[in-house]
Amino acid sequence: MNRTRPGETAGVAVARIPTALAAVLLAVLPILLGASPAAADAGCPGAQVPPPPAAVEETAPGVVVPAPLPWPLAPVGGAALGACGDVLGPGDPALPPEVTAAGFVLADLDTGAVLAARAPHARQRPASTLKVLTAMVAIDRLDPDAQVAGAPEDLSIDGSRAGIGPGGTYTVRQLLTGLLLNSGNDTAQALARAMGGDAPTVAAMTEKAHQLGALDTRPATPSGLDGPGMATSAYDLVVLFRHAMGEPLFAQTIATREIPFPGYGDRPGFVLSNANPLLARYPGTLGSKTGFTDAARHTIVAAAERNGRRLVVSLVRAENTPIVNWRQAAALLDYGFALPADAPSVGTVVDAAPPPPTASAGTSSPSGTFTGPVAQGVSLPGGVLVPGGLATIVGAAAAAVAGLLLAVVVTRGRRRQRRATPPSTPTPSPVRRHRR
Repeated sequence: MNRTRPGETAGVAVARIPTALAAVLLAVLPILLGASPAAADAGCPGAQVPPPPAAVEETAPGVVVPAPLPWPLAPVGGAALGACGDVLGPGDPALPPEVTAAGFVLADLDTGAVLAARAPHARQRPASTLKVLTAMVAIDRLDPDAQVAGAPEDLSIDGSRAGIGPGGTYTVRQLLTGLLLNSGNDTAQALARAMGGDAPTVAAMTEKAHQLGALDTRPATPSGLDGPGMATSAYDLVVLFRHAMGEPLFAQTIATREIPFPGYGDRPGFVLSNANPLLARYPGTLGSKTGFTDAARHTIVAAAERNGRRLVVSLVRAENTPIVNWRQAAALLDYGFALPADAPSVGTVVDAAPPPPTASAGTSSPSGTFTGPVAQGVSLPGGVLVPGGLATIVGAAAAAVAGLLLAVVVTRGRRRQRRATPPSTPTPSPVRRHRR
């Protein structure tokens, strides 16, 4: 056994190991000791955070933008969904040319089968489509018939408003209609107030998203107004909307065309109308939520039914030229309804966060076009990601152990041989020089 001699450093002791054994150890140490969590590149290059320009809320003096959300080791929903471009099933027709959004996902609302996608996990800003998540958390945590008082700050919030204010009293049900029908940032603020404030609400939204497997999503505001680190993906919007549509209060509310809404102070009540265009213009629409900010551009998520088949679609970072975003969503729904009911899927919309993978797939799914990189590696305790496939790592470790054992056996055998058969003619030992 090699031992450190008195007064000898560990480095000098290592230098006494035979050259071949040292080479083996040097080759395998980076694998056995692990690598930093960011050692392997995953996801789409340049898409770990929403693209520039940055939201103005992220550029104000003193604002700290959190580090990017880590890429999962394997794409949520299947290897093919790690693609950075279009993902189609084998033999599927070309996508509608009017669909110019940076990302989208089209899936079966009931089975979760993904029918087509574009850069499904690339991070984008959600804008008001994030209100789907806000509504889910409010439904989870608040009594629908509980009453919430309006406040002066409801009058001064940025962006779209449903029309609540000081002196008004609203049930949670009514605030949900203002949130989903008219994208009221004031009603988002009131619901957050009922849940303890913006910070606890955002924390609950974050927890909910991660429980459902929406690992690209980081809320920063209850309303979807841009904030530091805000992110989602086309895939996550489908995950959230699909889950929300399984909640009767959400599904009923988002399908409402119009509803009487209370006033406040001297302002009389009025009729609140659904501002989501697909509901009135696309036959079979079950519900829809749109969003827009200067940084996010146009976003939309919607579900529709035709001949007993229900589909869900999301678009992120869309423009209204040359084709408005809701027409792009309609074109994708038409595309999906035209596919055979048994068309092969290219992935799955998850219902819950997947367990931490031990290794990711680096090859294409048999039912999709895989064009994006997926990191290969193994997760070790402590969140360490070791690059390389599982077989590669196990093989390297086994080779290292075998090499170590062989070297020890050979070394011991030579020592025993020297002791048993001393040389007849003493030979001076050569002087060894250690390189530093």
